[in-house]
Amino acid sequence: MFDSMTNAFRLPDLRRRLLFTLWILFVFRLAAHVPVPGLDRAALDMIFQSDTAAGAVSRWINLLTGGALENFSVVAMGVYPYITASIILQIVTPLFPALEELRKEGEAGRNKLNQYTYWLTIPLASVQAIAQVALLNQGGQARVLEFGRDAPLNTVTVLLTLTAGTMFALWLGERITESGIGNGVSIIIFGGIVAGVPQGLFPLLQRPIDLGLVLALTVVTVVIIVFVQEGHRRIPVQYGKRVRGTRVYGGQSTYIPLRVNTAGMIPLIFAGSLLIFPAVIGGLLIGLTGAPALVGQLGTLLTTEFNYGGSMYWLFYFLLVVGFTFFYTDVVFRQQNLPDTLQRNGGFIPGIRPGQRTEQYLTGVMRRITLVGAMFLGMVALLPFVAELLTTLPANQSLIIQSTGLLIVVGVVLDTIKQLEAQLLMRHYEGFIR
Repeated sequence: MFDSMTNAFRLPDLRRRLLFTLWILFVFRLAAHVPVPGLDRAALDMIFQSDTAAGAVSRWINLLTGGALENFSVVAMGVYPYITASIILQIVTPLFPALEELRKEGEAGRNKLNQYTYWLTIPLASVQAIAQVALLNQGGQARVLEFGRDAPLNTVTVLLTLTAGTMFALWLGERITESGIGNGVSIIIFGGIVAGVPQGLFPLLQRPIDLGLVLALTVVTVVIIVFVQEGHRRIPVQYGKRVRGTRVYGGQSTYIPLRVNTAGMIPLIFAGSLLIFPAVIGGLLIGLTGAPALVGQLGTLLTTEFNYGGSMYWLFYFLLVVGFTFFYTDVVFRQQNLPDTLQRNGGFIPGIRPGQRTEQYLTGVMRRITLVGAMFLGMVALLPFVAELLTTLPANQSLIIQSTGLLIVVGVVLDTIKQLEAQLLMRHYEGFIR
């Protein structure tokens, strides 16, 4: 990795791309410190320091935004509304023939689907902005922002600011994709998570033993993540020979790489987002005036058990991550339509009949290796719980980078290094040709 970075800085074009990427990240981090108009900072700090459901949920979202929510900045939501929109379109595309046809049209169809994703991001960003402000306003004794019917002008201002902040973050990501190195959206998320490392490191500096345990656990986890992320099952494929005139085409052998972890970090984000709701609902039930005692007891149970660090939280987190891994992998695998693609191009798996038998074989292999990927993601989800058992710190402070963030960081670094090495290899061949 370090050799690739050193060689890249020696080439003017790659050096310019790397410096441009760093400059865009600097601009994004500047925006992460510009607060939303009308923010009561003292009330916001009290929520983040509290043990309420709103405080726990806010700290979890803050981990994924690299401190942008703690500042309640104009980019407090990051690019996560766009990710949600992308996931929704991926899931519903097979259900609508028009979207399915667009997906099959090549680059033009993909551009159109990307346009639909951007359009869907805007209402999703507005809804998420309303939910975040409502959560923070209900979580403390004082209101963080004047929001709602009593302050229509401020409500419109906050919604427009947060939605525009998300689109601005997306625009920065596009600039990285076009003129920098790596996937722009992933790099923006990476920058936000890495920016929170000093905050995660500070509580550990005062506890040398805990710091050593956490560093050892982090290193081991990173090694396992790299091993699993790069792991894949090779399915051999043979292409039949075709004779056209005096020339013979095809006949070569290759393989289909089926990744162990096709879903990436999506199941972790899905499961974490769903587990927000029980604690929020519990907080609302506790706050109901005049409700029966049973309602208050139910609210207390939900708030206690499904709070970040509760026993039921970790159990359901593990189960949801495993379930979402199988679901999302199945959706993505079906969209690839590998059996039909092989048959159209004259390819076949040795010993397996083309068509239905090939589909059954590939689906069976995919589900078996997905079991390994699902258990791996489930263990990554439980990483803060394991660190809490090993150290004297609570779960939300027991790691320098939380499990979801660690998986994202490692994945982005691997992908960026691969792109950088591909750029170096291409320029090496260009120099050889000259």
